[in-house]
Formats: sequence, structure tokens, C-alpha cells
Amino acid sequence: MTSTGTVFDIGYQPYTGVREGRSRGRLAIYKDGLRTALGLGRGARSLILPWFFIVVLTAIGLVMAIVAGAAERLGGPGAAQEVGLPSFSDFYSMASVLLFVFAAVVGPDLLSPDRRNGVINLYLVRPVTGTDYIIARWAAFLTVMLAAAWLPQIVLFLGLAGGDPLPGAYLQKHWADIPRFLLAGAAMAVFYATIAMLTASFTSRRAYASVFLVGLFVVTMPFTIGLSEEIGGTVGRWISMFNLGNIPVHVNDILFDFNDPSEITEEAPARELGQTMLVIWYFIWIIVPGTLLWWRYRRLTP
Repeated sequence: MTSTGTVFDIGYQPYTGVREGRSRGRLAIYKDGLRTALGLGRGARSLILPWFFIVVLTAIGLVMAIVAGAAERLGGPGAAQEVGLPSFSDFYSMASVLLFVFAAVVGPDLLSPDRRNGVINLYLVRPVTGTDYIIARWAAFLTVMLAAAWLPQIVLFLGLAGGDPLPGAYLQKHWADIPRFLLAGAAMAVFYATIAMLTASFTSRRAYASVFLVGLFVVTMPFTIGLSEEIGGTVGRWISMFNLGNIPVHVNDILFDFNDPSEITEEAPARELGQTMLVIWYFIWIIVPGTLLWWRYRRLTP
């Protein structure tokens, strides 16, 4: 019996390009995280929530600029400040709730579906590690949060400068506000992004993470305010520190003028603990949740 066979050349060739290793994997996960957070490439419905918040936040900055510009035109230079119109230091106190909800609704999209669908096992095929994955995801969401926090302030600054009768003089007088609102926005973005990502790491259902975060915000704010006022003293001040919405706003107050705080923090008992303690408390809420988030993913294997 004679056996025969045929050899076919179907064109397989070895890869001869540059092997980029973990850096390429981290970059790919980061880019995918950006697209996920912004709802790109996933249909029209996925675009609604992230872009709704970004547009609303930017609209707030634009309206503030228009109103302040009109006041300056009608009342002369300094009229907006004289009548107490909100400016850079006030924006984040006004927008802090929207930024928190934005993080709670959008942040879990970057982690929960990967856990539920098992996609994370594909990401973690070597050489990419769990640390690479979570850092890239966190960085992607932080980038989006920074855009949501900074864009309205940039619009507000340009609007106020353009609406001032003497734009050059305005820029010379207020240029120092730029690093202040950039640092304050970064403080809020890092805080909200870290808390949202940590919560999402505990569940494969993004809706559960979002509801928990919003519920935590809704509960802690009135609970800490009421209890701190009822107890008073040093204990009341420390209870006030657990108002999650106020933690990054205190940093905003310090960066601009601690003696002229935002409306939502001006009566907070936590202010009496001093600027140093408020900054330390902020970093505790960044470092501890951030470390826990990293610890949950560092040993993850496919």
C-alpha cells in the first residue's frame, strides 16, 4: 500500500519585527481604557454618559465665564469679584458632586466587564502582569478625569480673559490661578479615580459598583455633618473628616485661599484641624485605597 501526501506552502512566516514586550502591552491596555471610559467604538449608547458629564461640566465653566464677562463689561474691571460671582476657587466645590458621580458611573466600566467576561485572562498572558494591567487602567481613567476637571477651568479662564476689557492686564494679574486650578483638579481626579477603581475591583457588575459609590456619598455627607454637629469638639471634627465629598475640596481651599473657603466646606468642623492635617488625610485616602487596589491585582494570573 502506497501512501502519498502533499505539502502546501500557506505563507506562514516568523515574526521579524521589534519585540516591544511589556511596554507595548501596557500602552495597549491604557489606550483601550481611554476608549472604554469615553465610550468610543462601543455604539452610541456608550457615548451618552461620559460625554454628558463632560459637556455639562464644560457648560458650567462657559456660563460662569459669560456671566462674569458681562458683569465686567457693564460694571467695569473688578465688578465680578465685587458682586461675589463664582470663580476658579468656587468651580470645584460646585462641580465636585458631578465629578464624583462621573467617576462612580464611568470608572467601573474599566474593570468590572473584564472580570465578568474573563477578558482579563487575555490581558494577563505574559509578559503583561497584574500590576501592569491595573496601573494602565487607572492611568487611563485618571486621564479622562483630568480632562473632565481641567477643561471647564480652561474654558472659564479663557472666557474671563477674553471678556475682560483689558485681557493683557487680566492675564498678568491672574496667571497664578492656572497652576492652582490644575493642581486642585488633579487632586480631585486622583481621589475620585482611585476610589472608583477600588470599588470596581470588588465586583464584576459595574452597576453594583456605581450604586455603592453613589450611596456611600449620599449617606456619608448628611450622616457626618449631622453627627459632627451633634457631638462637637475634637471627636466631631474627626467625624467631619469622613465626609468623602469634602476631602478633595479642602485641598482646593488650601491651594487658593484657606481663609476664604468654598461654600460646602466653610462650616465643616474638619477645617479646625488645620491645613496640614487635611492634606495628610487626603493623602491617606489616596495611598491606602491605591495600595489596596494594587495588592488585589499584583498576583493575578490568567
